[in-house]
Amino acid sequence: MKAILREWSATGLRGWNAFWFRPSDPATLGLIRILGGAMLFYTHLVWSIQWDAFFGEHPWLSAEAVALRQADSYEWSYLWHIGSPGLLWAAHLGALVIFAMLALGLYTRVASILAFFIAVAYANRLPGAQFGLDQINVLLAMYLMIGPSGAAYSLDRLVARWRGRAGEPAAPRVGATIAVRLIQLHMCIIYLFAGLAKHEGLTWQNGTAIWGAAANLEYQSLDITWLADHLYLVNILTHVTVFWELFYVARVGPRFTRPIVIAMAVPLHLGIAFCMGMMTFGLVMIFANLAFVAPWLTRMFVDPVLTKMGSLLGLGHLLAAPSAPTKKPESQRRHRKPRGDRPQMTMPKPA
Repeated sequence: MKAILREWSATGLRGWNAFWFRPSDPATLGLIRILGGAMLFYTHLVWSIQWDAFFGEHPWLSAEAVALRQADSYEWSYLWHIGSPGLLWAAHLGALVIFAMLALGLYTRVASILAFFIAVAYANRLPGAQFGLDQINVLLAMYLMIGPSGAAYSLDRLVARWRGRAGEPAAPRVGATIAVRLIQLHMCIIYLFAGLAKHEGLTWQNGTAIWGAAANLEYQSLDITWLADHLYLVNILTHVTVFWELFYVARVGPRFTRPIVIAMAVPLHLGIAFCMGMMTFGLVMIFANLAFVAPWLTRMFVDPVLTKMGSLLGLGHLLAAPSAPTKKPESQRRHRKPRGDRPQMTMPKPA
């Protein structure tokens, strides 16, 4: 019994270490950095349109009102300590520069840390304007700060290659594995509790919740009220949504069901984006789901694009990635023994 328990614990420890600490290609993390950084830049750029209404001398949500709401718990924001309109604008423009640097991968380590604290500061300053987009923005910024998000598809890497200090492709990093695993784990938690919350709702139980979203004029950006003539479709879409969120955590891990689960995330979140007017939220959720895409698959689609861009810009020797893996690494494939090494079944000769 001791030997069995010892073997089980050793096997579990090896699996734990392989799951969290096996070095991996930072390609997927680099792609998430580009998309997540661009989303951070765009969503904070939008504040500029009605800057005075949110951050001016007489904003919709005053600093005093927010302070009363946060009386029991201090939510940090450097924006509390800037009173001059000119300094506020300067800080805002500086924040946009940081987000752009993160998306481009320029001084990525410093930019990723600053981007996280800036995103938190904006979210805490305007709690009344918060929704899921801000939470996922901060989520991605935090894990991009933890991992080597500039190790692939970045200006940092481009400069390193120009100076002859970077190999091709990017070396596997333990930090890339940790950051991607944390995003994966966080997404599983989000969908699990979203599914549990929906399951408690009466409209989700009776299969009419999708119709409630489609008929809500406050969020309606695309008229899909034609669903009223297809109640069975409404019922199916409602129950499939709850089922997908509840079992996301169990079905996104196995290799066979993972492509199905991630593929279902695309129409679900695009439906939110186009039909309910939450374009940015729908897209950022798809960006976060990219954490489950293998790095070799990321390179299969991204590297050819970079090669073509390099040829157009005259930077082919820097952007091209001819030796980057575009298929599953040998270490992740299942190998069958050669036919000669397998035991052969022989039929008994008839008497």
